[in-house]
Amino acid sequence: NGQPKSHVLKLFKLLHRTRQEVFKNDTKALEAARQKINEEFRNNRDETSEEKINELLKIGSDVEVILRTSVIQAVHTDSDKIVLIPRKDLLQDNTPYIDKPTKKQES
Repeated sequence: NGQPKSHVLKLFKLLHRTRQEVFKNDTKALEAARQKINEEFRNNRDETSEEKINELLKIGSDVEVILRTSVIQAVHTDSDKIVLIPRKDLLQDNTPYIDKPTKKQES
C-alpha cells in the first residue's frame, strides 16, 4: 500500500513550504526548522505500522497548522522596540466578544 508513503511525502513538502513562509529572512530559524523537520522524518522512516504512521502524520499536520497560524516574526528595530511581521494566514477574522453589561444592584 503506497498510500501512506504519498501522504508522508506531501506532509514533508508542506512542512518545508510552511517553514519557508513562517521564517522568511530568518536564516537561523529557517535552518533550525529544516534540521528538525528532516530529523523527525529520518527518525521515523523505517516505521511500518500503518497506525503509527497515521499518528505521526496527524502530529506533523498539527505542527504545520500551529506554525502557519500561530507563529509570528518579530524584529528588534531599537533596543526597546519590536516590529511584528504578520502574514496573511495570521490575519483572521475576529468576532468581538460582547458581554451584556450587568446592572448594579441597588441595596
